[in-house]
Amino acid sequence: MLNINIVCVGKLKEQFWKDAEKEYSKRLTKFCNLKIIEIDDVNQGEMLKDLEIEGKAILNQIKGKPYLLAIKGKECSSEDFAEELENLKLNNSQISFVIGGSNGVSNDVVKKIPDKISFGKVTYPHNLARIILLEQIYRAFMINSGSKYHK
Repeated sequence: MLNINIVCVGKLKEQFWKDAEKEYSKRLTKFCNLKIIEIDDVNQGEMLKDLEIEGKAILNQIKGKPYLLAIKGKECSSEDFAEELENLKLNNSQISFVIGGSNGVSNDVVKKIPDKISFGKVTYPHNLARIILLEQIYRAFMINSGSKYHK
């Protein structure tokens, strides 16, 4: 079974985000082993240093094929994402998706993760981006299984 890691900066604080994450995590149990790794937000007052500290923590958690969620990343449809995930399953046992914090990610993270994906040209709060990613992963598995979930 495919192992999917979601490495994200910050914790979900509001209950509605936690509930959404829990629901999609539950749905994904029949398709993959999901692990959500929360990196502590660093707010010491110097943004570049803060991003560097977060970046080191992010890179230490990446396993398998990494993807960075980035507004300037490759845009793809849900069907394209599903196809990508299906192809990745053939050659990888682990995939890591990285979601930066409210200040983004360090240049080191950007350089070390060449594959970047985007869910559109709009900016989402990182909490919402996490839920969108979980939903798109679930949708991808549903597309690949021939389910009617995706219309």
